[in-house]
Amino acid sequence: MRILVVEDAVALAEVVAEGLRDQGMAVDVALDGLAAAAKLDVNTYDVVVLDRDLPGLSGDTLCEMITGRAPRAMVLMLTAAGSADDRVRGLTLGADDYLAKPFHFPELVLRVRSLARRRPAAHPRTLSVNDLELDPIRRTASRSGVGLPLSVKEFAVLEALMRAAPGYLSSEDLLEQVWDENADPFTNTVTVTVGRLRRKLGEPVAIVTLPGVGYRIA
Repeated sequence: MRILVVEDAVALAEVVAEGLRDQGMAVDVALDGLAAAAKLDVNTYDVVVLDRDLPGLSGDTLCEMITGRAPRAMVLMLTAAGSADDRVRGLTLGADDYLAKPFHFPELVLRVRSLARRRPAAHPRTLSVNDLELDPIRRTASRSGVGLPLSVKEFAVLEALMRAAPGYLSSEDLLEQVWDENADPFTNTVTVTVGRLRRKLGEPVAIVTLPGVGYRIA
């Protein structure tokens, strides 16, 4: 799941981004409307967490731009403008949900996940490939009915590979889907994470590697 957080308050943007990353999401940050528009032109996001009062390009204008695209990201407006009239205005602009500041972070996480499920062409709730089962909402994974104690990144890598099955995902694909735009493209973190995941999945080998191509579920 890839998220864009658009918030001009640097400290809040980083808190929200890190909190969502801790939940296994790949998160990019834009500190103004123009930077957000540029990221939206080159990346595909499931959900945009959007402040309304932004420099460069207002959140309202950005919301209309996002909702005018096909396919489009879902929009969660996260703003200090929390009156009933503000909410109506935001939803009229095309926002899919509206959360006023200050907010309870677990509620934000639930709303983001709910929006991602509602996104057009969203994936089914439970994934099943061979003897592997994964529930992205409950954050559970199992093999042959036995629960797997996965870290956040291991879980996210397994989810990405199961969604792509029977196709391959390259290291670059996994960096984009599981980490974020700040990930070092020359890092070996994907190799290390896949190695740990493969050991936890046990035998027979569940993840195969094709040199020069990438990884896939066996």
